[in-house]
Amino acid sequence: MNSATLPIIQWASVTPLLLIFGAAVLSTLVEAFAPRGARRPIQVVLSLLALAGTLVAIVWRWSVASADGAGFQLPLVGVPGDQRGEGISMIEDPVSLIGQGAIVVAAILAFLVMADRSELRDGAFVASAATRPGSEAERESTVAGREHTEIFPLALFSTGGMMVFTSAFDLLTLFIALEVLSLPLYVLSAMARRRRVLSQEAAMKYFLMGAFSSAIFLMGAALLYGATSSIFYPGISLIQHGYPGQTALAVVGVVMVTVGLLFKVGAAPFHSWTPDVYQGAPTPITGFMAAGTKAAAFIALARIFMYVAQPVVGKLNVFMWIIIILTIVVGTVLGMVQTDIKRLLAYSSVAHAGFILIAVNAIRSTTFRLADYQQSVGSILFYLLSYGVAIVGAFGLVTLVRERDAAGNILGEATKLDAWKGLGRRSPLTAATMLLFLLSFAGIPLTGGFIGKFEVFRAGVGAGETVLVVIAVLASAATAFFYFRLVQIMFFAQPEGETVAVVESEGMSTVAVTVAAIITVLLGIIPGPVLDFIQGTFA
Repeated sequence: MNSATLPIIQWASVTPLLLIFGAAVLSTLVEAFAPRGARRPIQVVLSLLALAGTLVAIVWRWSVASADGAGFQLPLVGVPGDQRGEGISMIEDPVSLIGQGAIVVAAILAFLVMADRSELRDGAFVASAATRPGSEAERESTVAGREHTEIFPLALFSTGGMMVFTSAFDLLTLFIALEVLSLPLYVLSAMARRRRVLSQEAAMKYFLMGAFSSAIFLMGAALLYGATSSIFYPGISLIQHGYPGQTALAVVGVVMVTVGLLFKVGAAPFHSWTPDVYQGAPTPITGFMAAGTKAAAFIALARIFMYVAQPVVGKLNVFMWIIIILTIVVGTVLGMVQTDIKRLLAYSSVAHAGFILIAVNAIRSTTFRLADYQQSVGSILFYLLSYGVAIVGAFGLVTLVRERDAAGNILGEATKLDAWKGLGRRSPLTAATMLLFLLSFAGIPLTGGFIGKFEVFRAGVGAGETVLVVIAVLASAATAFFYFRLVQIMFFAQPEGETVAVVESEGMSTVAVTVAAIITVLLGIIPGPVLDFIQGTFA
């Protein structure tokens, strides 16, 4: 083989990925060889140290890569000497590093919630996922106190897939990252400690819809390859510009790739898996995938629109407007009629996906200027950070609010909205913290959610999408209805007996929720440094 065609790997630049995947492999070995009783403490320490080390490595890579000025773009894996960008599979640039940082921050908070146990010494995960729900074998595993510590390597692999998603620069690498991030989540979604049948049903729905979306994505990639003879983003873009006669095939390919990613962000009409999976999956996993999967998929979608969709930009406008309006309306309207808090937050995430899509769509606007591009990408990254920490914090609180039976025994999570009646009296701090997260979701000033929405809407107006922004603002006001319905239930409704309890935890969930609340407030009160940092990198 000619040495000029050998792939080049920037080993220093892939340090964050090496750390996270190396820890995942080591975590798997712990499952194979460590004594059962020692696995949980080893896995918790290993996972948190790996995530903290990965975050430090991302900061280090940022300082090194940006030393020569902002706007850097360094191939991580690729073939040298191709000026069209052919052969570059992964890159290190501001989008990837900031996106990886947001994913790892959300993952650290989510892992704290995953690892936590309540004062009852129970966790969110079933003792033995392979047993039949309600069977004697399952009861024996529960009584024996067995734990599924396999959740840690699975979640680490998924986190690594999310990080690769942000750096992928060709369709094949993007698909591999898609599977690496998704396959562990299919398994994790089936491992809820209680409501086992619902959890397994959610996992099956998630798997089937995920397989369907992957097939659509692959078909779109095949069509793009057929139209351009390239799977690399710059090559696809340049060849499309050079051969406009192949535009029809390329448009269909771009649409199908986009649809495959829209499944992952939960955009309507590809959102049908979202409420069922959010409700059925273990609550810590729900928070993990709500923050991480959405962040990874939106960054990948933004990169597709930066490169692959640019040559066929005019032909996608109607399609994207329909998707955005439908996503906002579906998330808003169906969120108003929910009686389960996890399903309410699921439809809330659908509405948020619609808001972020406004900024994504602005990237490929025909009237777009460089300053607008910087504003749009920066607003997406800020929104993903503020939403990610808030949603992990909200689901962390859900794990602590439990049902209580007539005999006073504490049961599973109290996810029905009516069960939260009078929570402000029972546990003022828990209710006040949930109020903070709800205010952020609603986009109320002095929270990170307000700044995120403002920046996304500003990007939309700058790209000439004023109509979409007006619809989004009206919908945002409407979504406040179901957030404040929960607020009214918590603070102004009378509790119906002692049917709910707020349990104490080992402390890890408390730390995660506290950090998420602090970040949410800081992003709302002093967003300037974060916004200047994010948007300044694209100058």
